[in-house]
Amino acid sequence: MFKKSLAVVFLSCSLAISAMAVEVPMDAKLDYNQGIDFYKLGMYERAMESFRSAIRTFPDYIDAYYNLGTVLEYLKNYSEATTVFKQIYLRNPNDYEVVYKLANLSAKLEDYTKAAEYISLIPPSSSYYKSGQELAETIKVNTTMPVKQSNTPSKIATQTGIYENILSPTGITTDKNGNVYVATFSDNSIIKITPDNKRIVFLKSKQISGPISLASDELGNIYVSNYSANNVLKVTPQGIATVLVDKLDKPYGLHVEGNMLFITCQGSNSIYRQKINR
Repeated sequence: MFKKSLAVVFLSCSLAISAMAVEVPMDAKLDYNQGIDFYKLGMYERAMESFRSAIRTFPDYIDAYYNLGTVLEYLKNYSEATTVFKQIYLRNPNDYEVVYKLANLSAKLEDYTKAAEYISLIPPSSSYYKSGQELAETIKVNTTMPVKQSNTPSKIATQTGIYENILSPTGITTDKNGNVYVATFSDNSIIKITPDNKRIVFLKSKQISGPISLASDELGNIYVSNYSANNVLKVTPQGIATVLVDKLDKPYGLHVEGNMLFITCQGSNSIYRQKINR
């Protein structure tokens, strides 16, 4: 499904633009509609680049994120599709269609714990509750992992929406001490939210340019994908930033596994792997 039905709703996507509360720049609209046209022609790579261009122009373009994620899912690029749909979730945690998509994608990636967490966020009042419970049953049948039913709100769900008035939030990560770190795309900064809900500017520097994703390691180092600067920063717990990887082509998603950092690069349609020193 495109926004919100792959082949069918694509025809009505341009109508959804005018209904958005915030006016979308004309350049972003043109790229978005071009992406729809490319999709109809089966030119999926060009469609995705058009949606990405629309997002670069207008980072809060929900429909562009949705359609980009949908094409990636159709092409079975589940990992990057998950990264894209998370951008919608960060902006609207109550979009339960997207929450269900994230649960389904997590299951496809065999991350059943994360799938269960997303399923538990869907309330019984949502039209996606039944689909979520059916997915939970499928996971239970195919794994030995128990999946929590969401007859009552989960601890995660009750915390939804408490972090408000963050300017253009994009990437998010946490550390072992319970601190939450949020990248703000338009402000070129990283906000730190402590367990007692104190909010401070963890890092605001000329080194940050268009931060998209964040990741953290076991020592509390934060990694920042600088989309506009074509590099990835490593930031120590003390807030000291250095360039870890340079000359990337539109770095986007980040993932830390052991002593390796994985970076998706939209401009080169590739994934970069970098060893990180602890």
